[in-house]
Amino acid sequence: MPTATFLIERYEPGDPAPRVQEFRFEYPAGMTVLTGLYHILENVDPSIAFRAACRAGVCGSCAMYINGLQRLACETQIAHMGDVVRVGPLPGFAVLKDLVVDMEPFWRSYERVKPYLIHNSQVPEREFRQSPKQYYKLREAVNCILCGACTASCPSSWGDSEYLGPAAMLKAYRFNVDSRDEGVLERLEIVGSEEGAWRCHTVYNCVEACPKHLNPTEAIQALKRASVAKRLGFIR
Repeated sequence: MPTATFLIERYEPGDPAPRVQEFRFEYPAGMTVLTGLYHILENVDPSIAFRAACRAGVCGSCAMYINGLQRLACETQIAHMGDVVRVGPLPGFAVLKDLVVDMEPFWRSYERVKPYLIHNSQVPEREFRQSPKQYYKLREAVNCILCGACTASCPSSWGDSEYLGPAAMLKAYRFNVDSRDEGVLERLEIVGSEEGAWRCHTVYNCVEACPKHLNPTEAIQALKRASVAKRLGFIR
């Protein structure tokens, strides 16, 4: 079996800076970076800290900085990384321990955009009906798993803790284009600000970083257009 060398950033609260620790082990075909981390945890060093849950690319918990890119550890094959696998925490977030970052600011931004259906008029007796054409507008945005990879790649997020970030605004877009929602004006008031869509400088890092191949930048540009339309009175 081939041998992998994992170079993992280790950090304990109070440390002046992170340190890199090396782990070498043989791995079978098909082993992912996440499984490699579990191998280290269970057989070499039980003190290593990281987040994971579904192991199926659905929950987003295991987003990390792997060989210079934001990736999901559960979807990243060791064999595709070469002989050396460098693993660090998501950039732009405060590190709590090793590969675990503080996601609290991320979730605060998410909550600010009201990521749920707002419906103030009469609720249908049985169900909201939505045509395939109406669903098509949001069919990609619903696939966001809130892993934080896009926000970790965004330069505007690194320097401004109040910036909503691409993940939150993609969710705002997802609900604004939902035919069942009536909260468009409320969300545009939130995202159409200096700390919202207008802070995006169209770098496209978020598009490259997204493990689900979504396009937060495109969604943010749509929010900018809608924000202008609102200010001009075309959206009431």
